[in-house]
Amino acid sequence: MTKQLTRSRDDRWIAGVCGGIADYTGTDTSIVRVVLVVCTVLGAGSLVLGYVAAWVLVPRRPRHDTVRAQATDAPATGTGPAPR
Repeated sequence: MTKQLTRSRDDRWIAGVCGGIADYTGTDTSIVRVVLVVCTVLGAGSLVLGYVAAWVLVPRRPRHDTVRAQATDAPATGTGPAPR
């Protein structure tokens, strides 16, 4: 399964962009938010346009993303059919 950048449904303040970037890169969401604020202040607000663009272009994570992954996992016990 390939990794895809999606906006977070759970870890969000405005649109879930920072939460999605944190999930994608494997970092803490607070770090992503602090870096975004610092770079926005130093860049005179230029990242605000980038955030809005990501809000529009990056798809929202599907609601049933975790359920789908659990349904395809192999059974935990050895009572099922042998793997192929």
